Amino acid sequence: MLKTIHLALAYVTVVGFILRGIWAILEVPIRQQKWVKIAPHVVDTMLLAAGVTMAISLSMSPFSGWLAAKFVGLLSYIGFGVLTMRATNTRLKVLGFVGALVSVAYIFAVAMSRQAWPF
Repeated sequence: MLKTIHLALAYVTVVGFILRGIWAILEVPIRQQKWVKIAPHVVDTMLLAAGVTMAISLSMSPFSGWLAAKFVGLLSYIGFGVLTMRATNTRLKVLGFVGALVSVAYIFAVAMSRQAWPF
């Protein structure tokens, strides 16, 4: 059940990021609303909590190969996401958006293959 919750939250966070990323690139005013800024943090916190709980329940070290690779992918996703949301230049927003989506694809591939280099 925990794995299902984690997976569902992963999809919710990606769909939410895509929507917010498009809004950021197009400079749609709704992205400035308070709930739009808070909701991703709530979802991401629950996603991280579910992931940590799964890792603990499986007695996994956070420094094991594929789990560490997911963490590196997560840091990359966060960095590119910040670039997408805060850049003042449209080119940088698009770069951040694409980088974040590539990072998410990597995270998903690592999660499914349980290999740090899933390609």
